[in-house]
Amino acid sequence: MLFRSGNGNVTGEPTEAALVTYSYTVGNPKNKLVPEYPRIGEAPFDSVRKMMSTVHERLNKEYLKLPGVCDYVQFTKGAPGEVLNLCTHYLDENSVIKPLTDDKRELIQSHIRRMANNALRVLACAKREYEKPPTDFSPEALEHDLIFVGITGMIDPVRPEVVDAIKECHSAGIRPVMITGDHIDTAVAIAKQLGIVEDASQAITGAQLNEISEAEFNGGAVEKYSVYARVQPEHKVRIVKAWQARGKVTAMTGDGVNDAPSIKNADIGIGMGITGTDVTKNVADMVLADDNFATIVDAVFSLPHILAAITVFFSLPAAISRIPDTTNSRATIIAVTQALAQPSSTKQISAVTTSTLSASGSKNLPKFVTILYFLAILPSAVSVMLATAKITAAHR
Repeated sequence: MLFRSGNGNVTGEPTEAALVTYSYTVGNPKNKLVPEYPRIGEAPFDSVRKMMSTVHERLNKEYLKLPGVCDYVQFTKGAPGEVLNLCTHYLDENSVIKPLTDDKRELIQSHIRRMANNALRVLACAKREYEKPPTDFSPEALEHDLIFVGITGMIDPVRPEVVDAIKECHSAGIRPVMITGDHIDTAVAIAKQLGIVEDASQAITGAQLNEISEAEFNGGAVEKYSVYARVQPEHKVRIVKAWQARGKVTAMTGDGVNDAPSIKNADIGIGMGITGTDVTKNVADMVLADDNFATIVDAVFSLPHILAAITVFFSLPAAISRIPDTTNSRATIIAVTQALAQPSSTKQISAVTTSTLSASGSKNLPKFVTILYFLAILPSAVSVMLATAKITAAHR
């Protein structure tokens, strides 16, 4: 679902929003095209085909004057390699349909590689014309003999704080691994910017991963790679289990339905609170409110401080058990505990303090202060610390 705000910005799924925005800038706003091209069928996207297709009727008959244009048209978009493999013709700069020769195919692939090497996410677009509406909208029926239209490149800029977060991971002995559906050249270019890999030898595709046996991968091959591109959901699970087989603790992040199995299998599954699907968030152990990788790193480095505070908090029973079991001590513990349970706990504790000390004498003051510290002051201090503490790199 996409929405255009009053200032013209499109919000929704980032890739779709980028395409709609680009179409608007070249004079083809979506709100104009939708009425002219009502959708009559589709083959939805899936991670195996890496593409989707929609079929539309042309209500604006002016387009029928163009060569090769019919009453019904199919639009296909997806991974450039997969879409290009299904094309037999291409649309030239004059909107003339021509056979797709090997030389032309290689030229298109060179443009795809150039864009991917610049860290752009590349999508290919193709079409197919029909004189009559198709009766079968399955991928097998629609996605063949396509006419190549062009490619688009878009970038998801690297957040500045993520680069520093990756450096901190390396310094702490945490190894970041990128698993993506993007083209391997795009993945490597982004991973280099982030400091995840130094060269392309540390990257592998899902198809190449299929050629590695389970024994070889789990036996040490998994440690050779830090980037996995064009992967399937089962590849993600396999990568997680391979690291676990090496005795490592794994944390897996993701936002889509296809990420759910690997997030569930990881030792720590992390969902995305903004872009994440309900399926992914439901199987995750924790959910990021800001969808920011740097937040995960902050949480990891804050953990020792949090564990220390929790340890002190739960030392309360042991500390109290060491106080001599006198009548006055027992009465003081019970009185203060009951006071803490009241809504107006401050007034109650004040009253208990006065009455208890008056009854027991000053000799019990140190004992009473110890009990009050563990029952009231320490839990409050720990709560404030956990809620407001900002652990900086200097303190890690």
